[in-house]
Order: sequence, then C-alpha cells, then structure tokens
Amino acid sequence: MKAPLPWLREYCDPQLDVHAIEERLTMTGTKVEAILHHGVPTGESFLVGRVLSAEQHPDADRLKVCKVDLGPELVGGGPAFPPPGPETVVATIVCGAPNVAAGQTVAVARPGAVMPDGTKLGRAKLRGVVSEGMILSESELQISSGEQEQGILVLDDQMLDAELAPGTPLAEVLPIAMDVLELEITPNRPDCLGVYGVARELHAATGAALAPAPWSDDPGSPGAVAGAAVSVECPDLCPRFTARVFEDVTIASSPPWLKARLSAAGQRPINNVVDITNYAMLLSGQPLHAFDLDRVAGARLTVRRAHDGEQVQTLDGQTRTLNGEVVLIEDADGPTSIAGLMGGARSEVQPDTSRVLLEVATWDGPNIHDSSWALGLRSEASSRFEKGLQPEQCMHAQALATQLMIELCGARVAPGTIDVGGERACAALRTIRLREARVQAILGVGVARARQAEILAALDFASVPAEDGLQVTVPALRRSDVTREIDLIEEVARIDGLERLPATLPARRGAAGRLTHAQRVRRAAEDAMVGRGLHEIVGWSFADPSLLDALQIGANHPLRRVVVLENPLSDAQSMLRPTLLGSLLDAARHNVSRGRPDIAIFESGTVYRATGDAPAGAGEGQADTPGGSSHRGGQADEHHGLGALLSGHRTPRAWRGQRTEADFFAAKALLEGLLEHLHVRSSVTPTGEAPFLHPGRAAVVHAGERRLGVLGEVHPLIAQSWGLERAATFLIDLGALAAAAPELTGFQAFAAFPVLRQDLAVTLPEQVSAAQLLERVREAAGATLDRAEIFDVYSGAQVEEGRRSLALALSFRAHDRTLTDEDVAPVRERVLAALGKFGGELRA
Repeated sequence: MKAPLPWLREYCDPQLDVHAIEERLTMTGTKVEAILHHGVPTGESFLVGRVLSAEQHPDADRLKVCKVDLGPELVGGGPAFPPPGPETVVATIVCGAPNVAAGQTVAVARPGAVMPDGTKLGRAKLRGVVSEGMILSESELQISSGEQEQGILVLDDQMLDAELAPGTPLAEVLPIAMDVLELEITPNRPDCLGVYGVARELHAATGAALAPAPWSDDPGSPGAVAGAAVSVECPDLCPRFTARVFEDVTIASSPPWLKARLSAAGQRPINNVVDITNYAMLLSGQPLHAFDLDRVAGARLTVRRAHDGEQVQTLDGQTRTLNGEVVLIEDADGPTSIAGLMGGARSEVQPDTSRVLLEVATWDGPNIHDSSWALGLRSEASSRFEKGLQPEQCMHAQALATQLMIELCGARVAPGTIDVGGERACAALRTIRLREARVQAILGVGVARARQAEILAALDFASVPAEDGLQVTVPALRRSDVTREIDLIEEVARIDGLERLPATLPARRGAAGRLTHAQRVRRAAEDAMVGRGLHEIVGWSFADPSLLDALQIGANHPLRRVVVLENPLSDAQSMLRPTLLGSLLDAARHNVSRGRPDIAIFESGTVYRATGDAPAGAGEGQADTPGGSSHRGGQADEHHGLGALLSGHRTPRAWRGQRTEADFFAAKALLEGLLEHLHVRSSVTPTGEAPFLHPGRAAVVHAGERRLGVLGEVHPLIAQSWGLERAATFLIDLGALAAAAPELTGFQAFAAFPVLRQDLAVTLPEQVSAAQLLERVREAAGATLDRAEIFDVYSGAQVEEGRRSLALALSFRAHDRTLTDEDVAPVRERVLAALGKFGGELRA
C-alpha cells in the first residue's frame, strides 16, 4: 500500500521528517518497505503564470508563441515576495497545446527546473523562436496519467483556495511534490489498508494528535430508499450490503488535489465519481462501487451465487466465465458485476450519468480469494476483501463518499440508506481481561497499568480498570485480529517499544542440545564438497512440470510421482521438485551463458515425492515402486538430497599438460572422496534406470546393501538442451548416507612397521569390473592387506581378445612385525586363486 505523506499528515502530523516517521512505523509493526517521491524533485523554478498573448508560430501550424507574465522578480535575481524594486517578468514560451489562450492562469516551469523524469529544462529554440520555459500539463506534473488529457493545466478552471497571482510558487497552489510511504501491511491488519488506519498507528507510535475520523460527519440518513432495492440470497458470503442514491450528479474531471493524491497512491484518475470511490477506499480501507442507476435494469440489485458457466463482461472489457462459487450482482437483465472483484461494463458510470447508486458491501474473504484465483482477476478491492474487512466499515466509506459526492459532483443525496444485514453482521464487541502480572511474565519487564491503558486508547481500544489489570473492549476493526489476552500484550509491547526490552537469556534449567547424527553427516558432507573446490547453490523447491519431460523421465518412472501445488505462485512453479538435477542444470546454464564454462557446483536440499507406497529411504537418486502419479495438496514424502554437477574442465589451463575434463570418472572420484571422508565403504554397478544419464556411463551407488543414489554423465541431449557440451553428476540421499555412516569414528594408532608392496598384473574378461576385482582381492587377502588399488589398464596385442589387463598395487602391513616375502606369498596365492574363479589369470 502507498500512503502519500501529506495526506497522512492531514490526520496525524508528528512534526518528524519522513525518515523518522519510517523508523517509528517500522519499529511498531507497520513496516515501511520504501520511501518514494512523487512529482517534481523540487518545487523551485515552478511558478504560477498568466498568459498575456498566444500568437500563431510563424513557421509551425501546431505551435503558438505565448507571452507569459511570471510576476515580480528582482533584477538579475530570483523570485521574492515582496521584492524590493520589482520588475514584472514576461517570458516567451513556445507551446503546442491546443487549448492555450490569452488570459489563462497556468503552471509554468522556468529554465533550470527539473521534471519528474529527471530532465532539466533550459532555453530551447523551437523553429527559430527561443522558448524560455514550459507551460505544463497535469501529466507533466504527475497529477494525472495524461490518458484523457487535452492540453495544458488551466488553473482558473480548478477549485483552488490558494492565491493565483503570477509569480506565486506553484507548490503553494498544487501538490506537485510529495513523499510516499510504501507499506507492507500484514494480512491480519486490514484496518491499516486505509490512510486513516495508518494515521492511527502513527498516532500511537509517536503520541502526536489524531484528527477525528473523516467519516464522523455523515450527510446521509438511515431508512428506506425510494426507487431502488437490493436483495441478498447468500448472506453467508455477503454479510452486509449498503447502498445510497445520488441525484443531479455532474460527471467531470476531479480537482488537481484529488488527482494528485490518487496518482501518488498508485491509482489512475478517471472522473469525479470513480475517483471518489477510489479516494474513499484509500482513506477508509473499504472498497466501493458506483452504478449508473438509470442503467440498472429494474432499479433492483440481487446478490447471489453464479451458475457454472455463467458469463459477465467486466470493466476491463473482458468477458469472464464464472463457476458456482463466485458471487455476482445482477439486475433484471442479468449479471452486472463480480462481487468484490470488478464491476460490470453494462452499468458503469458514463459521461451522461446523472443518477448514481453507490454500493458498499462486506464480502467473505476466503471466497473472494478463491474467486480471484479461479478467474485470474486481482484488483485493489479483492486484495482488501480477501483479508477480511469488518461490516462496520461499510458506513465509514458511505459517509466519506457522500461528503465528496455533494462537494465535487454537486449531487443531491436521496433520503435513506439501503442496509441489508447491518444489524446481524455488526456483532457485539469482544471484551478481554488484560492482567498486569501476565504482561510482566510475558515481556520480562513490567509496563505500568496507566501506560497500558494509554497505548490501548491510542489504538482505539476501550478499557476500564479491573482488580488485576484492565478490562479491554476490542474495536470492531480489530475483531478478527485481537481475540486473546496474548494479542493485547503484543499491542502493548510493540507500541511501548520492543527495542527497549532488556536483552536477557532464557532460563535453561539443565536443558542440553546437540546435532543429531543425520545433521552431523549432512554438515560434514557439505563441508567436504566445499573442501574439494565446489560452490554451493540454493535452488527453488518449486519446479516447472515441464522439467520431467526435459529430463526424459517417462510416465512410469518413480520421479513422476510429484506433488502438485493447489495454490502455486505461477504455472512455472506449480510442483515440488522430485530431484535436485533441475536446479543444478539451471545454475550451470546461467554460468555458461555468462562466459564461465568450467562448473563445479553442489546443492544440499529437500526433494519431494508424493505419498504412496514408496519404501522408507526412497529419496533423491532412489528407485522405488514404478508407476508415476501426481499428488495435489496434502502431505509429501520429503528427503534431503545431495547433488553435484561438473562441467567443462576440472583443472585450470596450464603449459604443463592436458587439462582434466569433467567426466564420469571425475564425478566418481569426487563421490568416493566424499564417502571416504564419512568413512562409508561403497560400490558402484552399471545401471540404465536413470533416463537423464548417459546410457553407457551411469551407475548406481551402494553402501553394502543400502542404495545411496546414482552417478554418471548427463545424457548428451539433456546437456545440450541446457547449453552444456558435457556434464557429470551424482545424486544421493543424505538420509541413506547417514544410515550408512558410523555414529563414531574410533582412533587407530599409526603403524610402527613398514608396508610391503607387491604389484600384480592380471588378465580378466572385459565384463568383469574393476570394482568386482578389488572386492574379491580384499576378501581373499584378509587382515594383512592394507591397501589395494588399480594403477594401469591395458588391452591390445599382448592380451587375448575379449580380455584386458589390470595392474594391481597391493600393500601389506602387520602391526606387530615387519612382513617378509615369505609372509605375503600365501596371501598372494589366495588372491590369485580367488581371481581365477571368475577367469582371472596372472599375466606373463
């Protein structure tokens, strides 16, 4: 919400600058998001002028050369009132407005003036004639949008109380510059969606006087209204509906002060009647709508639920199809408005309107929110109604609008006010006991009872002394927000000053806390990734449903069991991500498109799967029961995953040799380093179950019998669609990893005896993997084997076809003696015998 500061000061002026006001409002709970400036940056060089003559430009059909009286000015100086030895300044100004004429009083910008868009005016030669300034229009002063503007602003035609003598500073005549507070109003405070509500908060926060409510004086009257009727068929969705009739209405442009306030608050001025409804809404927080009574068929309005498929044309020119939960307003010819969202085109106020029916109603907040979402239609009115306005606000807005209709439209208010549901809707006010001891216990510091009463009175709460505190009556506008004693304590605390509460530590009473095993594993894994040179990213939990097709995930794949949001921010964020790979690829594409092709990133975050028959631990990188499905709303299986993505080169460019590419083996080495850091022994086996991975360069990772995730190169087509030449990744479930990681790591003393190393070259069938070979070697060698690794792979002329040679480096060690060749010989024979069982032979 935008609150122009001069408008706010009209009701509460604490004599503070805008930054001090911002600080007090924010510190008491009404957050100021930004301080904006509307209009010209400074009022200097903007004056009132009088057009003495307007002659046709000699060389331009659409331009006129005007002589403009700018009042008295010191010789060689600036304006002074009254100046010693004044001279009347007459400026020559070239103007292209069609309505400029001699005798007009106008707004003028002199050379040196800075316009709202930052342009600084100077003397300019237009078709050979020097122009010494500019005669201004409303849009050039940001008083209006200019869409209906026909020329310059003529001050004689406006209702202005200020002196219009030439040379008068324009800021004394028109609101050409104002600061605007952009406020973030929380959903529980719809009373602050009006300027007067914000003024009440400022009054409580600063102690400055608060002007009487602008709706205190109501020119209207209660009772029946002749010639108009209203019926409400769904009182559960429309608790109160009020209406008044105005005769002899003159449709015209609003005065500049009203346009300027609306423009500063983000509203587009249209005509006086529509502007009055917007002005009253911005001041009271309660939306209004004006009907042309002569265009309301039968002069009767009916409020009802729409029929499925029913259509209505709204003020924006669109025909909208409704469902059975939308509330509409109809006349004898059918639907004319969508309740709480937007009026209809058929009964809108026109230039020839002379009779107006002014509607102010209360609508059910959740219903308005649902209807707004279903129709894709959001308005200033709906944003207020959905937060839950109170029925009492209807007559606040009616009184405000009635005053303005009489003043600005010359209207005559007809006797009576239609009020359907008023007595029923305006429930009795709630009374809550506020105990002084309870305030002390909650805040940790006492607030005097008199101070509590003072704060509550400033916020429009009534209170009377009670034995242990105060008996407080909640005002109607806070009925939905303040329901318990703790709510009253919050009101007292925020106004008295939360920043003044002493900083104390809570009593622990022997409490102790520590990280769980899973949390320790998660942090250790993240630290290990950073330690290996990867950068952490944080992706969105929301994802685009098209991600599944982009990753080539088939209809029956487990990752198709996604959680679909019932109320997404957009279609592109309408499901919860089932994998981290999407956000990793997005981040990689962002970097590559900006000239950073070497990528090494990871993400530790939550992935989601629809509830169903997934086994425990089936999370990121996990397979589960086939059969994809979506799940809308409700609960979801959440798992914390860890994913890494490598692309480009792993080593920087250098003169010493070839750079290492980010391929399957780079990702495998990174994953093995992570698992070794966590003391988890793992194995990898080829897999074809991950459609987003290269079919020949993908593996599944296990720790014993426990599946951890998948590893491999990203499918080339998928990598290319994200702008990558080649990429490798691994995706593991941190829950499964934590279950595989030991709770405690025991200390083992360093061995005092040296290792005995022996190298073996064995030939094996090509289908036997290196992992299988090492596992069999470790089983056969027993406790004396300290380390086993493969340091060479060979296939060629000296090895039979279908076989390959693997060179093993075996390190043996004993903790009680130095081993000899005789000690290791039996172990070596056992290893060779074990390898022989699946075709392994010692290479000659």
